[in-house]
Amino acid sequence: MCHMEKADFSLKARHKKKIWFAAVCILLIFVVLVVQMSYIMVFCSEYYLARADDLHERERSIKASRGRILDANGVVLASNKTVCTISVIHSQIKDPERVIKILCEELGLTDEEVRKRVEKVTSIERIKTNVDRDVGDRIRNYALEGVKVDEDYKRYYPYGSLASKVIGFTGSDNQGIVGLEVKYDSWLSGDSGKILTLTDSRGVELEGMQENRKEPVAGMDVTLSIDYNIQMYAQQLANKALEEKQAKTVSIIVMNPQNGEIMAMVNAPEYDLNNPYELNFEPETVVTGQAYQDLLNGMWRNKCINDTYEPGSTFKMITATAALETGAVTLDSQYYCPGYKIVEDRRIRCARTTGHGAQDFTHTVMNSCNPAFIEWGLRVGVDNYFDYMGKLGILEKTGIDLPGEASTIMHKKENVGQVELATMSFGQSFQITPMQLLRAASAIINGGTLVTPHFAVKASDAEGNNVKIFEYETKENAIKKETSDTMKGILEKVVSEGGGKNAYIEGFSIGGKTATSQKLPRGNGKYISSFIGFAPVDNPQVIAMCIIDEPVGVYYGGTIAAPVVRQLFENILPYMGIEKSVQS
Repeated sequence: MCHMEKADFSLKARHKKKIWFAAVCILLIFVVLVVQMSYIMVFCSEYYLARADDLHERERSIKASRGRILDANGVVLASNKTVCTISVIHSQIKDPERVIKILCEELGLTDEEVRKRVEKVTSIERIKTNVDRDVGDRIRNYALEGVKVDEDYKRYYPYGSLASKVIGFTGSDNQGIVGLEVKYDSWLSGDSGKILTLTDSRGVELEGMQENRKEPVAGMDVTLSIDYNIQMYAQQLANKALEEKQAKTVSIIVMNPQNGEIMAMVNAPEYDLNNPYELNFEPETVVTGQAYQDLLNGMWRNKCINDTYEPGSTFKMITATAALETGAVTLDSQYYCPGYKIVEDRRIRCARTTGHGAQDFTHTVMNSCNPAFIEWGLRVGVDNYFDYMGKLGILEKTGIDLPGEASTIMHKKENVGQVELATMSFGQSFQITPMQLLRAASAIINGGTLVTPHFAVKASDAEGNNVKIFEYETKENAIKKETSDTMKGILEKVVSEGGGKNAYIEGFSIGGKTATSQKLPRGNGKYISSFIGFAPVDNPQVIAMCIIDEPVGVYYGGTIAAPVVRQLFENILPYMGIEKSVQS
């Protein structure tokens, strides 16, 4: 009996311990839950409120107005046009067939294109962007449930093809694609805003609830050194030369040689910036796919910086400068041209097959005598020649503020023998960009400062406050000022008395150099005609270059390219305030 009572007592004690243990566990769990809830409610409240809002808010972006691109005088070269973006919200559509029918009619889309998006189960589906505002307003007036019409911006170029291969264009989401539009995209793009709409758990917008908006921040305006009037006139001249000479392309660059500001850059034929995916010519056959894209890429190329060429006789400015700088020649140095020069096993002829006879250094430049320049180049020597090409920026990119700048195609120094140096001396057997040559020529005439060619001058906000003044590297003392002064005097005689006389303008002091280079392979009958001119000679304020690629008929640079620069200067020198300084 006693034994049974003890067993009973032991059993009750064990049950009691279990109950207490279970109670303590439950209490501990409860305490942990309370602590956890308190932590969430006090320390994590903002995070979970935001998560809750995300679950019950639908977000639609508002594009920022892209900054304008302005010319040097404030003329708007790129601006924005108000358009609309049409979207659908699947959960709110009550009459899908009516929505599909109206959107097809108004947007010019197929039933298949619209139906695919309308029936897609997503929070929001974009139907079409860059819709004209009038069309957007009509769709809005239908009051279609589940259809959203948001105002948007589309890039607009008031002057169509003006400086198209410099300015570039934007994509469907207003980001820069090519040209200055992509180079300065971070300044122009701005920050997009948002529209936040409250919805229920099914994604249906709650009636009577106010939309929350985060307003977009407009992009900065970027002011260029391009002058609309100079660009427009240069483009007219290039188009005229393109037509008259039936050329492949015509390029013109106008720059301030003192600081590298580019006033105009033309690559004719240009294309329509408002329709950049339409070819500016009619293909001989139907072209689609990658072949069509290749044609577009070619149309968008800026030949002044993206392509290289053999400069020909305009490069003799570099050879003459190096010869004077190194003391290889003086103004009194004489050379007799019999019409050719033999270098090792090569007989290299002069453009004047009968020869120029006896001539001093100045007249070898005026006559653009190949045998003389071979002699000057050989006297300079390989090491010095490469040294001065480096000093004048020929061996490096210019650093211009446009994407896709090409590099020099040059012999390796260790591979340059007498023949290679001879051909280099008159601008053959290597390739550079037009911009590289114009930069070097600027250093030769501005006193010896190597500038960085550029377009962007400043970025400013909507109120016109300057946010950024763009600065560019310069390298002084590339050559001596005395050499620069001597070269300016010689190049003035090239225009007043030599091969560049078709660039002469009575009353103005103008210097320059012509070139006619035969394209590879030699003997194919294709040439590049060019001329570089500057004014006024004493203190050059403008330097210009015209390149005519594959002209038909007469192809000499002094005959067809120099007159283009003359016509350009006749108009822009007075416009720039450069007065006549030479007695008639």
